[in-house]
Amino acid sequence: MACLLETPIRMSVLSEVTASSRHYVDRLFDPDPQKVLQGVIDMKNAVIGNNKQKANLIVLGAVPRLLYLLQQETSSTELKTECAVVLGSLAMGTENNVKSLLDCHIIPALLQGLLSPDLKFIEACLRCLRTIFTSPVTPEELLYTDATVIPHLMALLSRSRYTQEYICQIFSHCCKGPDHQTILFNHGAVQNIAHLLTSVSYKVRMQALKCFSVLAFENPQVSMTLVNVLVDGELLPQIFVKMLQRDKPIEMQLTSAKCLTYMCRAGAIRTDDSCIVLKTLPCLVRMCSKERLLEERVEGAETLAYLIEPDVELQRIASITDHLIAMLADYFKYPSSVSAITDIKRLDHDLKHAHELRQAAFKLYASLGANDEDIRKKIIETENMMDRIVTGLSESSVKVRLAAVRCLHSLSRSVQQLRTSFQDHAVWKPLMKVLQNAPDEILVVASSMLCNLLLEFSPSKEPILESGAVELLCGLTQSENPALRVNGIWALMNMAFQAEQKIKADILRSLSTEQLFRLLSDSDLNVLMKTLGLLRNLLSTRPHIDKIMSTHGKQIMQAVTLILEGEHNIEVKEQTLCILANIADGTTAKELIMTNDDILQKIKYYMGHSHVKLQLAAMFCISNLVWNEEEGKRLVRFVLKKIMGRKSCTEKTAGTRDPG
Repeated sequence: MACLLETPIRMSVLSEVTASSRHYVDRLFDPDPQKVLQGVIDMKNAVIGNNKQKANLIVLGAVPRLLYLLQQETSSTELKTECAVVLGSLAMGTENNVKSLLDCHIIPALLQGLLSPDLKFIEACLRCLRTIFTSPVTPEELLYTDATVIPHLMALLSRSRYTQEYICQIFSHCCKGPDHQTILFNHGAVQNIAHLLTSVSYKVRMQALKCFSVLAFENPQVSMTLVNVLVDGELLPQIFVKMLQRDKPIEMQLTSAKCLTYMCRAGAIRTDDSCIVLKTLPCLVRMCSKERLLEERVEGAETLAYLIEPDVELQRIASITDHLIAMLADYFKYPSSVSAITDIKRLDHDLKHAHELRQAAFKLYASLGANDEDIRKKIIETENMMDRIVTGLSESSVKVRLAAVRCLHSLSRSVQQLRTSFQDHAVWKPLMKVLQNAPDEILVVASSMLCNLLLEFSPSKEPILESGAVELLCGLTQSENPALRVNGIWALMNMAFQAEQKIKADILRSLSTEQLFRLLSDSDLNVLMKTLGLLRNLLSTRPHIDKIMSTHGKQIMQAVTLILEGEHNIEVKEQTLCILANIADGTTAKELIMTNDDILQKIKYYMGHSHVKLQLAAMFCISNLVWNEEEGKRLVRFVLKKIMGRKSCTEKTAGTRDPG
């Protein structure tokens, strides 16, 4: 079997290959099977903990020969087992080692080995597969290529505690989305793994627990099944609760809390259930304390953020549990000052986790402040909080920047903070920089926050306008990402609210009528609704209405006609009729309606529509059309005659109007 190396063999690498390394490979080709076996055993002993030796053997072509011996029917079971052990040891080296093994098609060979009746050989193959699949360079899809593999692995779960540990570990690392969850679920993963939670082996229990956490994540079907599974007379949620008690290992507590969190978010457990409020939430808060390892604090904070994100009551409970808001401030104090660290390993450890800690803290602050004004106030009043968020917006790590923007977006829902803290720290400046050049995932959140900063009561609105926001937002409306189009048009809508004529003219000029038409025919309903909202805000106050309609009237009336004639829902039609009502409120603009029999007939049609909202919107159109302080009744009669023909109208009908 040919083995493709990732890069050509360099002379410098060849020079490091010792005669001893060549000797190990040469012995694999000996005609005496016993000498081959002894050669493999010696190779096994030579590579343990020796990455240089592993690299040498791979360069010399040991992998193809080992795989050949592993698959040969004439090879003894002992030889096959030792080959699998050596391959597993090689895989424990560098990522390049794993890539070389994958290039030699090691996975199909090992999977084939699982068909052997010999348990020791099966365990050796599984151990090697576990090492390879847990490497970040191995594509998870390789586990699912052959449809017979998953059911066979399920069948092997009962063979030994080692098969249980390795297979569960493989599943937990290779389950990366709903498709994988469905495959495992349909092949009985829940039923086959559930009883392993009571295994005498801690490693088996932990790997089974990790399996359930990845299976339940954002998966209502799996979560609803888990709630009703019985193991030795106990429901799974009860077993999970026992596993997150303080006397259990931290790893077990955290993973059990994740299982319950994911089941709760999937709707299988109520947010007010005691196992969430009294067990899961307090456990996750404990994980955020200084006493825990940095990686545990990261995982605890991120899981807690996910748990409380949609629920106001959980946010309130978490905010007053163990001084959590103040506790999170400590996440920003890593790495500690260099002078205070004498252990270089600790400094390296702190540096490695510093970004993750800041990211986790921002995420949890964002969830805590999602709804409650008092919690937002406490967060902002936390030591140097606004400065930390502003600094986070310019971090080199994309994940930290994204978390910082989300945190800021959550806090920007507060009217009070928009007027005070956000203005004091000029948050709009770093935000505008973020919007200039960032990945879509950051742009979506940052542009959503910009919508809040452009609300009419926000002091940041004027400086944002002066910094060229109109062109930036109009550019977002042309994005292929629907979320960015929505945010772009939403921000323009907020910008146009009670704006001066110059700002409205800038919006229309930068957006262009062609783009406006494209947005009005957008397949995304949110884009269409916000575009109609923008039009309503542009067409407000009589002088502005008349000015805009004098230059863009033909195109706007054409767009209104197309929407009223199209297959749209009630809300879209209502918004469109409200635009007509605004046009009708203009002094000269209303003539574009009065001289358009098609539009007048549509208004008449909607006055008789079965839906009250459309009736009212149509009546607002009529009200604004007929309202004229000087001409009054004469204009009323004229309009109603145009709409109703020669039928008589009562004074009551003519008197219905919207004075605004």
